[in-house]
Amino acid sequence: RILMLLSINPEKFQSLIRTISILKVKFSYILAILLLSISFRSAAQKKNESYELKLKRASSEIKIDGIMNEQAWDDADLASNFFMVQPMDTSFAKIRTDVKMAYDKDHLYIIAVCYHEPGPYFVESLRRDFAFGKNDNFLLFMDPFNDLTNGFSFGSNAAGAQWDGIMYDGSKVDLSWDNKWVSVVKNYPDRWVFEAAIPFKSIRYKPGITRWGINFSRMDLKSTEKSSWAPVPRQFATASLAYTGSLVWDQPPPVPGQNISVIPYTLGGISNNHLVSPIHRDHRGEIGGDVKVAINSSLNLDLTVNPDYSQVEVDRQVPNLDRFELFFPERRQYFLENGDLFANFGYQNIRPFFSRRIGLGVPIQYGARLSGKLNKDLRISVMNMQTENTSASEPAQNFGVLALQRRVFARSNIGAIVINKQSLNFDASNAAAGVSKYNRVAGLEYNLASSNNVWTGKAVTMKSFSPNKTGRDFMQAGNLRYWTGNWDLNWQHEYVGKNYNAEVGYVPRTGYINLSPQASYLFFPKSGKLVSHGPKFFSTTYFDESFKRTDNTNYIAYNFNFRSRATFSVWGASDYVKLLRPFDPTNAGIATLPTGSEHNWKSFGTEFTSRPQSLYTFSFSSRYGGYYSNGTRLNITTEFGYRFQPYVSFALSSSYNDIKLPNPWNNRQFWLVGPRLDVTMTNKLFFTGFVQYNEQSDNINVNTRLQWRYKPASDIFLVYTDNYLPSPFAVKNRFLVLKMTYWWNL
Repeated sequence: RILMLLSINPEKFQSLIRTISILKVKFSYILAILLLSISFRSAAQKKNESYELKLKRASSEIKIDGIMNEQAWDDADLASNFFMVQPMDTSFAKIRTDVKMAYDKDHLYIIAVCYHEPGPYFVESLRRDFAFGKNDNFLLFMDPFNDLTNGFSFGSNAAGAQWDGIMYDGSKVDLSWDNKWVSVVKNYPDRWVFEAAIPFKSIRYKPGITRWGINFSRMDLKSTEKSSWAPVPRQFATASLAYTGSLVWDQPPPVPGQNISVIPYTLGGISNNHLVSPIHRDHRGEIGGDVKVAINSSLNLDLTVNPDYSQVEVDRQVPNLDRFELFFPERRQYFLENGDLFANFGYQNIRPFFSRRIGLGVPIQYGARLSGKLNKDLRISVMNMQTENTSASEPAQNFGVLALQRRVFARSNIGAIVINKQSLNFDASNAAAGVSKYNRVAGLEYNLASSNNVWTGKAVTMKSFSPNKTGRDFMQAGNLRYWTGNWDLNWQHEYVGKNYNAEVGYVPRTGYINLSPQASYLFFPKSGKLVSHGPKFFSTTYFDESFKRTDNTNYIAYNFNFRSRATFSVWGASDYVKLLRPFDPTNAGIATLPTGSEHNWKSFGTEFTSRPQSLYTFSFSSRYGGYYSNGTRLNITTEFGYRFQPYVSFALSSSYNDIKLPNPWNNRQFWLVGPRLDVTMTNKLFFTGFVQYNEQSDNINVNTRLQWRYKPASDIFLVYTDNYLPSPFAVKNRFLVLKMTYWWNL
């Protein structure tokens, strides 16, 4: 009721809001105490501790061929009788899955027999690290430290495409992690068999621990059933380490020997700039590489010299109608591996560390990162990166980051981070160009995760240190989430001071207070086409530091989840914006609305995603309603997909915006169209090509990439990129790069 009144007549509640402002620091303390209290009460034994799979040394040699005809498999213990997770979590799975594991001095082995109903399986392609919900698949989730927070994941889809990732934050899988292991999938009329050998050198674990957390997950799209060996409530991912069973070794796992990997690369390339006359041509010839040194079985040192990321896929463009900087995710593998210790601090729009601030547009000379476990409860990550001096106004810069994380209670942790950005050989010309001599951020964070994952949350505070920026140079935020099968409740608040300056982070706005409650509820019919449905509500309100309202969004939706795994939702929202600086509502450079102008509107829309089992898939979202300056905005976003499984996948995405505003903007339309072709000749040879036509930025981008994995974790890439002016159709620039990497174990 209070939220409704706030949205209707906020002036009546200014006295209440000022009181909250005075108490915001005290409230943060109260939230932290509440998080600690919940953690303390939930420090209990692991939920599925009694689910055990005994692991024995292999009694014979195992050949990875998808055929279970070795004596070692006859002698291995069986994990079966999987539990259904979705569509319901109240019974055993209808689709049978059998799993066995074994080991020798060098490898951990796994074989999974995945039975299915008559008919073909469903996969997207043979591409590595596939989308979980769009493929028949089997996955292993492994927690070698049994800390319920970190681990590794391996698996495959029914066509043999590999999946591997490093696990963090209790249930998230970073698929950028890539290592050496082998697997084979063999198909039969009534089942498919996945068999794999994972080298002990490819994972991190502490010698002597004979009880690892483990779970197996199965997705069968034909029956629309998701299942797991150890039961997991349907609201959580099967990757949730809080619900792992136990892999019990017959003796301590082998200690891996020397573990050093050298990964050199060499490349040649050419680029043409057609925007100058005569056309400017550059040739590239570079060498560099990475070195991975296992300090011990749980701590790793990564070194890089002259790294190159030319094979990384270009950013997916989006229509830009936002008042603040857009966020584009990191795609460079070096920054992603074990990067959760840095990237998890803060919230989506208050990130103290964002690795894209390092080395984009400025070459990196070298870098080093030490990361991993010091013991079962303590993790560390230290990184140092050095960039080149590219111009008189942009000096060489050094980036140093230190993060520590200490596990407390069942699954919670306390983290600390220190970030330093330092300009080398700094002088007056650098200052005149807007480059700072240094920027530092330090802070603490408490992350709550109860033993059953029902309660989660965090409390974080950061302080920045910059020349000529003192006072109001800190941020504080926190949230508390309660998530059961029916209810999902979340409270979040944020305070970011006007002078908080995280130059190596992502903080698109400063000088605000934000309050964001959220609630949703799901009904679960016992029969029919719907597996669940229910309402969702959230409200987010921004205030300046004097607690005067500047932004507000109230949103309500109703969601429908079908047994076929299709989804549909309808929503309505009301928005209020008081501009803090001039803003062009089209972001086309036409004109700006004045600072202090106030804007109100209402809008509604729909979202739909079709069943993933079909060879033809379709999704769309729509939005229609008011906009700035009493205008209107229509947005329609679609994606069509078709696959000739498992070799070819085609997708066509589009976004259309029709904006009607008074003079001088009048009626403006923007198209963003992006066809994409994915061809996987084998699970080692891939081709990707896509085009992006962005009418708003007046650009056509073409990007193609051929990848051949000629040996495990060793690749050859051929990348070609074009940028065009749409009208008149003319080339802006072109790039062609051939790159080769090789993974060499010493």
